[in-house]
Amino acid sequence: MEQKHSVNKVTAGALLITLGIIYGDIGTSPLYVMKAIFGDAPIETNLVLGAVSCVFWTLTVQTSIKYVWLTLQADNKGEGGIFSLYTLVKKLKKPWLIVPAIIGGSAMLADGFITPPISISSALEGLKIYYPELQTIPYVIGIILILFFFQSYGTKTIGKFFGPIMLIWFSMLAVTGLLQIIEIPHILKAVNPYYGYLLLSEHPEGFFVLGFVFLCTTGAEALYSDLGHCGIKNIRLTWLFVKLTLLLNYFGQGAFLLSHQNLQLKTVNNGAEFIQNPFYLMMPEWFIPIAIAIATLAAVIAAQALITGSFTMINEAMRLNLWPKVLVKYPSVIKGQLYIPSTNWILCMGCILIVLYFKESSNMEAAYGLAIVLCMLATSILLTYYMILKRFHTLIILGFILIYSIVEISFFIANIEKFSHGGYVSLIIAACIGSVMSIWFVGKRIRRSYTEFVPMEKHISVIEDLSNDESIAQYANNLIYLTNAQNKNEIESKVIYSILYKRPKRANTYWMLHVNVMDEPYGMEYDIKKFSEKIIRVDFYLGFRVAPKISSLFKKVVEDLSKTGEFNKLSTYHSLRKNQITADYKYVIIEKVISYENDLPWYESFLLSCYSFIRKRSISEEKAFGLDNSSVKIEYYPLFLNKNTPDFPLKRRS
Repeated sequence: MEQKHSVNKVTAGALLITLGIIYGDIGTSPLYVMKAIFGDAPIETNLVLGAVSCVFWTLTVQTSIKYVWLTLQADNKGEGGIFSLYTLVKKLKKPWLIVPAIIGGSAMLADGFITPPISISSALEGLKIYYPELQTIPYVIGIILILFFFQSYGTKTIGKFFGPIMLIWFSMLAVTGLLQIIEIPHILKAVNPYYGYLLLSEHPEGFFVLGFVFLCTTGAEALYSDLGHCGIKNIRLTWLFVKLTLLLNYFGQGAFLLSHQNLQLKTVNNGAEFIQNPFYLMMPEWFIPIAIAIATLAAVIAAQALITGSFTMINEAMRLNLWPKVLVKYPSVIKGQLYIPSTNWILCMGCILIVLYFKESSNMEAAYGLAIVLCMLATSILLTYYMILKRFHTLIILGFILIYSIVEISFFIANIEKFSHGGYVSLIIAACIGSVMSIWFVGKRIRRSYTEFVPMEKHISVIEDLSNDESIAQYANNLIYLTNAQNKNEIESKVIYSILYKRPKRANTYWMLHVNVMDEPYGMEYDIKKFSEKIIRVDFYLGFRVAPKISSLFKKVVEDLSKTGEFNKLSTYHSLRKNQITADYKYVIIEKVISYENDLPWYESFLLSCYSFIRKRSISEEKAFGLDNSSVKIEYYPLFLNKNTPDFPLKRRS
């Protein structure tokens, strides 16, 4: 609650931080939207007014109303994003809602491969005004490499400059646009939605021009995803300023085009096609180098926001059993800031390949938008069920479904046209990410369905006898197992097998640890159940954004129990206890291996094979749970999925 209160406090500093964190993606859209709409199209009055009108109403209906006003209300203890929204609607007990969550999450992550290249390329291509033959690819790749290299150090230092830089950027958007509007105030007629209709009817691309218009709102999901970092009040207040500056710039670009209707944006230099950018063309020539520098910094901040958001999403996906366990680092003490090396370098290589494949931002525009519109559709589905959960008025729910079904399906159909021109790239990326999520989620469920649980009560006496049997060498003072048993009175048969049959393990205390992932982001609680003085179960209740550092959390539990007198943390060895030496702890992690003697349905066999392939390439359980390797024992337990003992005709020789 303290975190939620602090981020919602409106101060000048908080507003500046919000500008720096949230608006990089949507804030850099003026770099490429108008250029994309008019790349091949003639510059005519109706088309210019229509383009600006469509942008105006898209930002109003899609960003302002859907996201800033409505979706931000769907906060999960102050946190936002599609996975946070999914954890809220899970309460409705509709298992199929995991499908839009996976589609939306994978589409958002796919966006992270496109945004850095297109933003940085669009900014640097302004240099072609002075050097038409300049190859920007090496410079774009260089900036991307530097950006990803410094991720491991965190953004604590450079993050302080994000807010002021974005304030300068948005101020520049407003001023340069306003100067053009003053010259051609006729552009303000674009507020009339009728001109949007004219764009769709007269543009050479027809209805499909909406695919380029859609680019103006592609950063809207970031407003919701970063809710926990900034708070709803700060986002809503800063959006008023950001939207005003964006509209001033779009109207300004439109005014410039109205006054230059003979201009051909597409030019040819030495046989190579290049589309000039009205964003730079409307500026005084002396100011363009300054604008390019500011645009490049803003593009880097946009890329940084997507990278940081990708880390957060992968971390959430792991906690929700939608992603294999990967190494997570915490480069600074700032709450919520993390670094995932595998995600970082996969994103880096993906961004570089995007740059090498598409070469210029005008080519990337075709790949951009198709995946993110899927994310918006998925968010709309989950948001509908959230409104049902919160008992919104039926007319509001029906109105939302009707309006946004028409709007977002229209955007989806328009973006489909991009598929063969590069849109397939973003869909392939999203499909790969979604496949990993689906395989991991379903694979875990299949394995869990074949896991045998037994009543703990039946084994208490034999485990206590084992603990007291001095004829067996003591394995450890404290023997700790991680259990998936949701029922506190049950335990996996593999744990009993390990204690009694694998190799009898005598210990003074047997601990069963279970982690429950809560539907809130940052909760941290635990509960104790004592089966006896020698067998204790600890249930952790952790938020879906809390790293499961089991070793540290368990030490805290032991300290608490020691202070209350419920547990003696000193060693059971007399010489060590005499000198106040604490007891040793041994974790046993049991890896289930699927026996070849299984009679599985073909689809389960295929999914489990894929699951095992992915699992071998993720980090080990001990690293995932933050355990010290020196205190961990790995055991393998056969998961017999076919329990029918074959009746072999085996006979003893006489």
